[in-house]
Amino acid sequence: MEQQSSDTNLNYFDAKLLVHTSDAERVAFYKKTYAHVAVGVLLFIIFEYLLLQSETVVNFALSMTEGYKWLIMLGGFMFITSYAERMTMKSTDKNKQYLAFGLYILAQAFIFVPLIYIAAFYMDSGPEILNQAAILTLALFTGLSAVVFVTKKDFSFLRTGLAVGFFIALGLIVAGILFGFNLGLWFSVGMCLLAGGSILYQTSNLVNKYSTDDYIPAALGLFASLMLLFWYVLQIFMSKD
Repeated sequence: MEQQSSDTNLNYFDAKLLVHTSDAERVAFYKKTYAHVAVGVLLFIIFEYLLLQSETVVNFALSMTEGYKWLIMLGGFMFITSYAERMTMKSTDKNKQYLAFGLYILAQAFIFVPLIYIAAFYMDSGPEILNQAAILTLALFTGLSAVVFVTKKDFSFLRTGLAVGFFIALGLIVAGILFGFNLGLWFSVGMCLLAGGSILYQTSNLVNKYSTDDYIPAALGLFASLMLLFWYVLQIFMSKD
């Protein structure tokens, strides 16, 4: 009887996975997920605008880009990222999931402050650079997402390669900070490729990993990949100005 009950619960859980749902349920999940990504982008813009209005916040953020302080900034950002991912995946409380997602968006906005401030106020064509980088990022994000939906290919095989790639990238970033060398344009290009792979992987997960109730963690994963791509696309545009 106990084994039968366990099997029943397992079957119930499997039935909620998107791969086992109807087309209508999957479409509803996709709409919720991408709506949350869109809201995340809107909140990012609002948070970024508000943070840039504060001279204290801007000066503090700029000071954190100097030497080892940038490592502290990255460490704090990685901690918040880990917390947000864990909270959205493990908690069934939607309020906690939204709180974690909002905290992550705010952390993204803060870490972008130095980059966007320099682009907007220190470069001759700052607003144009920001617009071009944003348009290209959204175009790449849309195109890569479309590849997954059109081909219906499972990109979960990218997981190991992405993990290794991000580990190497983190090592290079730390080495660049400690030894004072510039990673250069090609590093940004390589990170754009990694971000593109992450978008393919995260989009593939929409079908193969999540259940119908997991639209918030799904949106967080896509939003994180989108912002990573925007960061390095923006850096490429800034390097050419």
